[in-house]
Amino acid sequence: MAKEVIVYTSNTCPHCHTAKEYLMEKGIKFTERNVSEDTSARKELMSKGIMAVPVVQVGEETIVGFDKGKIESLLAE
Repeated sequence: MAKEVIVYTSNTCPHCHTAKEYLMEKGIKFTERNVSEDTSARKELMSKGIMAVPVVQVGEETIVGFDKGKIESLLAE
C-alpha cells in the first residue's frame, strides 16, 4: 500500500514550491496543508515542535525541509 504523503507549506516559502513540484514530477499523490491559510495545520506542526516549512510527512516519518534523498528512500520502503 502506498504511504500517505502530506506537505505542509506556506504562501511565502520558495522551498515549498520546489517540494510540491518535485512530488508532482514524480507522480506522487500528496495532500497540501497550507499553514498560512489553515490554522489547524499550523497548530498540528506547532504541537510537534516544528516552526518551519516545508514539512513533508511520508507515512509516520516527518521530514523538516526539502530533503529529496530522504523522501525517495522513505517512498521506496
